[in-house]
Amino acid sequence: METLVLYCKSYRNDVLRAKALAESIQRFNADHIPFYVSVPTADMELFTEQLKGLDCTVLRDEEILAANPRHSLDLMHEMRGGLLQQVVKSEFWRLGISRNYVMIDSDSYFIRPFSLADFMFDGETPYTVMHEGRDLLDFAARSDKQKIRNNFAKDRLQAKENFNRPGRIYDFGPTPLICSSLVWQRLTEGYAEPANKSFADLIREFPNEMLWYGEAVLHYAPIRLMPIEPLFKVYHYKEQYQESLEIGENEEILAQNYLGIIKQSNWDYSLDLVPRKKRSWKSLWLKR
Repeated sequence: METLVLYCKSYRNDVLRAKALAESIQRFNADHIPFYVSVPTADMELFTEQLKGLDCTVLRDEEILAANPRHSLDLMHEMRGGLLQQVVKSEFWRLGISRNYVMIDSDSYFIRPFSLADFMFDGETPYTVMHEGRDLLDFAARSDKQKIRNNFAKDRLQAKENFNRPGRIYDFGPTPLICSSLVWQRLTEGYAEPANKSFADLIREFPNEMLWYGEAVLHYAPIRLMPIEPLFKVYHYKEQYQESLEIGENEEILAQNYLGIIKQSNWDYSLDLVPRKKRSWKSLWLKR
């Protein structure tokens, strides 16, 4: 079993993003950490063709879901995509490929060399992304977007309440999230199974896999807690990206503090395989 692998759950419309991620991994992967991608069976041929020649292994999402006897493959059709992808990403550990894995999304890419030491404190202990979200909250304050602040606090308060944890709220994202199989296993045995629930049930009740993971680290302490700041610079909103450009940030500057960049696909459509329908001015206005 490997100590650590990189893992990305993807799908058809993100295939060009996944390819860009794989190319960046091939360029900067100093320790040749294995890279896995999983996609629905229906997308296997597309991904196999697009990722040809790159160092990665393509798996089927169904293979991961089937590793948990509590999950039916009917989830592939019954569960909304945004929720299903959280279940698949969080169940990758069940394949027994690696003791730890870096959960990374398709809309991410590396901008400088990386190695095992960026993710592991020692041979057994992965770092835990854990912080108070001030980068995003600073942006919310500058932009007068109270809704961002309210939603940030609401989700993290609920995550704390799931475990009756007192104290400050923490964020455990964004991806890349360094996951230990021990944490997922402990969450399963200590929380889900006693309530006769699957991980899909947990995601339906509280749809945030990163907060489930982080709060489980604090509650069960199955690994030594070695907290780190986010590994990637994330642009949750187009306005954040524009602000970054205005102050002169570029990849060379960001590489001094970050391993990579995330331009979230909910606003950056440049690598969509199939162009999305333009949203009406009314729906964009209501979102704010």
